[in-house]
Amino acid sequence: MAVLDIIIYPDPLLKEVSEPVEGFGPETDALVRDLVETMRASPGVGLAAVQIGTPKRIIAVDVTPRSPGHGLVVLANPEITEASGRQRGREGCLSVPEYTANIKRPARLTVRGLDALNGGRETAISASGFEARALAHEIDHLDGILFIDRITDMKRDLFRRKDF
Repeated sequence: MAVLDIIIYPDPLLKEVSEPVEGFGPETDALVRDLVETMRASPGVGLAAVQIGTPKRIIAVDVTPRSPGHGLVVLANPEITEASGRQRGREGCLSVPEYTANIKRPARLTVRGLDALNGGRETAISASGFEARALAHEIDHLDGILFIDRITDMKRDLFRRKDF
């Protein structure tokens, strides 16, 4: 296990569509361990494999330090199968560390994928609020979409972090 460097925008890898996970074994298990360890060593609540330099469709999310949720969720090949409601809230990204922005996301969603912590067993998770926001944000990374791509009004919704 290792804490890896997080790729920073404008690295072109962040705009690539990640490849599906075809199977589970030692290589995938090592990637999952590195992804979780890197996320836990960071100030964020989620991380996509592409952010640590591996364009595979794997995300890790754990909002419980800040909000109620399912605890650590690590999904391979995640897909949003249902989404409802709207929420507008502040988002940041470990790959875009200097900025935050107000972004619209679904208030509730269901994500289907392969549970990377349990050998790739199919699973579905229903989430709302902050956890739904975090899941949608990380799934966007797998399609080469950054939160800054979702800003509708740069003057009103983009903010420079004060600690930069």
